[in-house]
Amino acid sequence: MNALDSTSTRPYLIRALYDWCTDNGFTPYVAVSVDDTVQVPREYVKNNEIVLNISFDATSSLKLGNDFIEFKARFAGSAREIMVPISHVIAIYARENGQGMAFPMGTPATGAAPGAEAGSDGGSAPAGASVSPAAAPAHPHNPAEGLEGKIMQLVPDSAPGEGGEGTDPPEPPKPPRTRPSLKRVK
Repeated sequence: MNALDSTSTRPYLIRALYDWCTDNGFTPYVAVSVDDTVQVPREYVKNNEIVLNISFDATSSLKLGNDFIEFKARFAGSAREIMVPISHVIAIYARENGQGMAFPMGTPATGAAPGAEAGSDGGSAPAGASVSPAAAPAHPHNPAEGLEGKIMQLVPDSAPGEGGEGTDPPEPPKPPRTRPSLKRVK
């Protein structure tokens, strides 16, 4: 079996980053490029993209398969079946710190604009990170692998009036205390 015949690494990386997020107490979010093959609530799709909270608390019956991400979630109080083809996942990242991985899109979505987000709880996702395109040179050995000259990368959003240069990165959230402490009162 050569590299061209092997299966995609994308579902394995998504599962690994999902496990990393949950093991560290972070909330895993996936950014998804939406078209007719993606089953999500259309009222929360902006610019052909949606960001979904796939944490244990936000989903039910979550299946991170090799071909699809499937789960049930509530949007504005009503339960919905969600089904996302793995090939449409743009990125998976932790809501709290933006760490994660962005994936190149094999075929660009028509009219998709980076940075459109909607949370699975019906509100908008926090402005901790957004997905933006970055130029990528064509593969040196095979120009067809240049993925239309673009890849996606995760970049932090900066608040208005904030210069992105010279500012310290925000402090990561403090991990929860593992054992409660008791105080003896006489």
